[in-house]
Amino acid sequence: MAEIAIRPDVSLRHRLMHGFADLSRLRILDALRAGERRVSDLSAQLGLSRPNTSKHLACLAGCGLVERDKRGREVFYVLADGVEELFDGIDRLLVRVGDRVEACELTSASIAAGGR
Repeated sequence: MAEIAIRPDVSLRHRLMHGFADLSRLRILDALRAGERRVSDLSAQLGLSRPNTSKHLACLAGCGLVERDKRGREVFYVLADGVEELFDGIDRLLVRVGDRVEACELTSASIAAGGR
């Protein structure tokens, strides 16, 4: 049986989507849509521990989805260029297919089983 080749851009998209696959990271990104935040701000707003928030921000920064702005002893996080536009596109898509996404039993089962 012939192996199906995956185009490099599809593999790269898969890796990028990992940043969005975790609910906590997605909530952090959504919170940053309102503007820059510090770890302590995000932790308090989202009910996450500071170490957990820092871990997720490190992942998001490593993937290029957020940028760090160090000011003295404090670090502020903002969405990287293009992320807001990506969310806007996702929101437009969800207007059209959100009811189907919400009703998808296979996705619901995967999430309930701890899948991503």
